[in-house]
Amino acid sequence: METYIRKMAWLLDNDQSLEKIGLTKLHLQGDHPPWQDFAVPQPGPDHGLLGTHSSQTQDVLREQIKKTQSQKVQTTEEWIRHYSLESLQLTLEHLCSRNSGNSEEMEFTEETVNDFESRLSDVIELYQHRIEWLLQDSRKVFGVIKGTKVGLLVDVSHLSYGPRLLDFQKNLLCLIDEQLCYKEQLYCLSFSTEISPLWESPKTINIHVLHEVRQWIQELEPGRGCNLLKALRHVLPMKELNSLVLIVGSCPDQSFEILCDYAQQCMLGRKVQIHTVTYDCSNPASLAVLKNLAEAVRGRYHCYSSKGENFDSSDFHLLLQESQKAKDLLKSIKQTFQGRVGGLLGSKRAEVCTEFANTAPSSFFLKPPEHKAPLVIQTPGILAKTSADWLKTYGLKAKKLDLYQVLAPNAFSPVEDFVPILKKTVSSTLHEKLMIQFEWHDGTVKNIHVDLPVLYNYQKLLAKMVRIYEKRIDWLSVASRRIWGSVCERRVVVLVDISVTNSTYISHIQHSLRLLLEEQMSNKDFFNIIAFGSEVVPWQQELCPSQPENLEKAWRWVLSLECKGSRNFMSALRRAVEVDFKDKDKQKSQGLYLLTTGIPDQETHTISAYVAEACGGFDLQLHVCLFSVTAGTGSSGIVPARYASPREAASAFREIVQAAKGRFHWFGEAGIFESDDITCIISEMEKAKNYSQKCAFLVESLKQRSVNQSVKPLTPEGDSNVPMRNKIRKPQKVPSPKPTAVLKDVKDNHGGERNTPVRVQAWRPPSAKAGIPPGTIYQKYPKAMCVRKSVCSVILPEEEEICSSKEWLTKYSIKKLKLELPRLMFGPGCIHQKKTVESLHKEVSAKYCSIFPSAEINGVVKHLQFHPKELETYTEQLEKALQRYIQRVQWLLSGSRRLFGTILEANVCVLIDTSGSMGPYLPPVTKELTSLIWEQLRKNKVRFNLLRFADNTESWRESLVEATDESCHDAVQWASTCRAHGNSCILAALQKALSFQGVEALYLLTDGKPGTSCSLILKEIESLIKKQDTKIHTICFSCADRGAVEFLKKLASQTGGRFHCSAGGEDGQLAAHRILTEGLDDEDNPVFPYFEGDDLKKLTQEVAKARSFLKQAKSWRLLLEKWNTNQKDKSGFQKSVQD
Repeated sequence: METYIRKMAWLLDNDQSLEKIGLTKLHLQGDHPPWQDFAVPQPGPDHGLLGTHSSQTQDVLREQIKKTQSQKVQTTEEWIRHYSLESLQLTLEHLCSRNSGNSEEMEFTEETVNDFESRLSDVIELYQHRIEWLLQDSRKVFGVIKGTKVGLLVDVSHLSYGPRLLDFQKNLLCLIDEQLCYKEQLYCLSFSTEISPLWESPKTINIHVLHEVRQWIQELEPGRGCNLLKALRHVLPMKELNSLVLIVGSCPDQSFEILCDYAQQCMLGRKVQIHTVTYDCSNPASLAVLKNLAEAVRGRYHCYSSKGENFDSSDFHLLLQESQKAKDLLKSIKQTFQGRVGGLLGSKRAEVCTEFANTAPSSFFLKPPEHKAPLVIQTPGILAKTSADWLKTYGLKAKKLDLYQVLAPNAFSPVEDFVPILKKTVSSTLHEKLMIQFEWHDGTVKNIHVDLPVLYNYQKLLAKMVRIYEKRIDWLSVASRRIWGSVCERRVVVLVDISVTNSTYISHIQHSLRLLLEEQMSNKDFFNIIAFGSEVVPWQQELCPSQPENLEKAWRWVLSLECKGSRNFMSALRRAVEVDFKDKDKQKSQGLYLLTTGIPDQETHTISAYVAEACGGFDLQLHVCLFSVTAGTGSSGIVPARYASPREAASAFREIVQAAKGRFHWFGEAGIFESDDITCIISEMEKAKNYSQKCAFLVESLKQRSVNQSVKPLTPEGDSNVPMRNKIRKPQKVPSPKPTAVLKDVKDNHGGERNTPVRVQAWRPPSAKAGIPPGTIYQKYPKAMCVRKSVCSVILPEEEEICSSKEWLTKYSIKKLKLELPRLMFGPGCIHQKKTVESLHKEVSAKYCSIFPSAEINGVVKHLQFHPKELETYTEQLEKALQRYIQRVQWLLSGSRRLFGTILEANVCVLIDTSGSMGPYLPPVTKELTSLIWEQLRKNKVRFNLLRFADNTESWRESLVEATDESCHDAVQWASTCRAHGNSCILAALQKALSFQGVEALYLLTDGKPGTSCSLILKEIESLIKKQDTKIHTICFSCADRGAVEFLKKLASQTGGRFHCSAGGEDGQLAAHRILTEGLDDEDNPVFPYFEGDDLKKLTQEVAKARSFLKQAKSWRLLLEKWNTNQKDKSGFQKSVQD
């Protein structure tokens, strides 16, 4: 540490800093190069200005320099105003104004064209010099600082003792000496979790202030946390400052929205320039937050990386745009006037023009170190896996860490049985004192014995797995995997988009390919690279082995790529499938990886159909890596055949990837926006979090029960794992039993002897052959009671009730109708069991076991103690209920209920998705919507509104309206105008629908996942629903997209609504018809299709349960009839023998 301090003392020497200010290197006063903002003049003659002391001389010089700089400092925006093509009169309109011909035909002299071209080349050279100048000294690290009264906010959370801290302090010193020392006032503040200002208020700059700043820089120490909001709250209220410089090296603790809102509120009515600097930070979130913050407050941003990988600047983008305009204009002029002025110009100036015209815009960007150096090939230890395959080994279920797997040994189903003497079914109450009731994954309720040590160890294992998942996400987010994802196949073809719109980013594309070749291709069997613009340019005509020399040759070929044309993706895809993968049916593990920045020339459905056919039935997948470029930096040359926003392009490629059974990876300069691999891991992490929360619920429930019942802990204090073995519990008096039917009958039979206990005698068998189980015998027996339940007559409504299946079954389920076969037919005495006779030292069966027939039910042998007539009555009632269930299924599948489900509420809003993916479905939706309006809304007098959404939302009316004939006609006409286009903005649609006054429920009809984050929508809706009691019912066309189905189910469940899916409706109607016509006996044929929707799913499950009971009842009836026949034959035979 002392070594670093000595180095800093030498570095911060005031004399050396003054020497660097410009007393030796900078030129004399006069005109400065136009690409520079300013030039520091050297001192001229004395003129009485020089002092006798060095500090006086420095003060005088500084005042003179400051006066000059205040007039000449310019940002790139101001510089562009003076040197843009428009201000220099170098646009095509200005050239046309120099026309020497008539108005019908334009003519230009060779001298005019040469002059115009030479001026354009000069301007291009000027732009290049400006860029080179921006890449020097402190401008390279921090950019050009604007303003005269500057607040400097420095983040120290990213620092660490050592070379990084030294480099950062050195760069800050250069910033002070080269730019900030020429300002009028300065305010310095460092921040991490807390803020540390240098002064209480801004200081006027002089030699003493600069010395304090240098000392402050020397004393900077690393901190933790990046509380940027706290720093802004301290500085923004200072009215003296007109410029803020934010230097941040890590991700701020606050979100972009919070920082942006606060900054915009504080800057209302003020002219404060905010300049954000990302200093050597590889965190994509930090880059995105600061860049978006600068754009939101109309400031400027600058991103510096010591490795040159993420270099970015708003100044650069402005210069590159203007430079590209000049190059395009120069190229167009040369092509237009080549044949009219006697061929190509032969002067040296023409050569310069050609040289600059052919210069790629990407050459102005900082390239990564050793961009053109030979590859440094790495050999992966193992073959990469997709996250889905990886989770087969490391998922919670694979590791046997599923919560239900852990709880299964201590989970017990609730026990209910019929007590004959009480004449009712009694549920076991043991769980109320010893167990916790817990909902199982299948919807049933289990009694759980909570083992605290087991749950504690389980939660530790869950935390360990979450850390493993976080490490995998980190691994997927760095190096080449940040761009390409994980390349898993053995035979790989890479498709690279080199359309003209990627001219600015060709160095990015080349660097991406370099990383891929170095890190992920050396362990493949074969590979090839195909570049495509308007034309397809393959590296090799067929797949080549992934040998180091081939990888190096491919890299050299990549360096020669030039961007031109549009995006003819279909031709490149067909070339790869039909040439490189011509024998795809004979090979395994084959993959296509597409790197592109925009939507292809061909229609999405055309590409999807082709890839579905090409990949179907073969081990071939297409994976898409979509690179979202920064808006406004693309080429202004050839316009692509199709244009789409980044979200529209992502939606199109999702559809293509789904057809090819591949993976989608969407990234940009700010980081990864979406990745199927990462989404799988996050889903598993959310599952682990859910399991951990359920464990916490079990533990908390156990603690609460212990508190309520005043149960003493079973473990001593200080060690929860050691049982209390030595503690002696005092005997407690057993309370008197509550009056029961048995005691009541005994007391009645004994008359007034209420206090006399029931007299019993011990019973012993007369011989060892006795078969009666031991026990006690009453001297007086209670009155015999019937133990059998009678079958109730079923009464069901003929008219359909408008309610959900859940509500309907609470009144008419099999359990509510008392038609559950096991509970109805069996009591405690029906169980076949042996009891131990102590005197005989063996188990003895009861004599009545041979009187009744036996059957095995759920693994338990029971006696059938009922008559065939009782089973016949039960069968009739159950068939009656079953027919009514199936009639309701038919009703739910008829009319508009098949698509929309049942409208239950009196005030609703129906939301229709009209995005581009809804194109094939809109005609039938419009037809069914008409049916819904008249059949359910008008008939039931429901107040309603309609709302359609794609990129934007559009409502039929501004509020809910009564369902009159006139309004229904108007709604049907409005619905017929729906057209499919754009993306799905589900969140905006839900927010607008929830704003309608008095709305009780929303019915959301869509075909898939939204364009935005599903978790974000669920979170936003959860906060909105807390303010108003509104249900959201979700409706889906198809259940093929499991991600969309799970999202819609969660959305409905979260708001108390229902999920409905129209898939399987026709098959369900056919199955219902066959069941009613062919009979109800066979539970396996015909069967209903599996319904995902809540209403149909619950009802068909009840139908399946009823059919199972019906089949069992009929089989038992046959068994009883056969048993009775055998008993009659046996008794007749015994009678004949006795005779």
